[in-house]
Amino acid sequence: MLSPDEIRISALRLTTFIGVPEEERAASQVLEADITLRVARRFEEMKDDIAATIDYAAVALRMRELAGARPRRLIETLAAEMAACALEEFGAAGVSIELRKHILPGTDHVAVRLTRGE
Repeated sequence: MLSPDEIRISALRLTTFIGVPEEERAASQVLEADITLRVARRFEEMKDDIAATIDYAAVALRMRELAGARPRRLIETLAAEMAACALEEFGAAGVSIELRKHILPGTDHVAVRLTRGE
């Protein structure tokens, strides 16, 4: 049975070059991500051992590296790449990501949301 326990990273700022028009991708933008990592074991089963959990500082650093690695047209693409990274590189049992872009006039942000894994 999958543990209901989660690690959440809220409003992680990611600097990237993103946007459909080439002009939009010419300048960096800061996106915000909420990342929820589902762990395989309950927290009390981890016995206070960092090797038994997901290193959220390492996840945050890796997500920043991933976002800055190359230009993309769609935030949907980046969100999917981030989810795959959490599952493959950090062993998350499941992941949910909301990625926000502050670009549309008259709004706070536009967001995409996805869930992958168990």
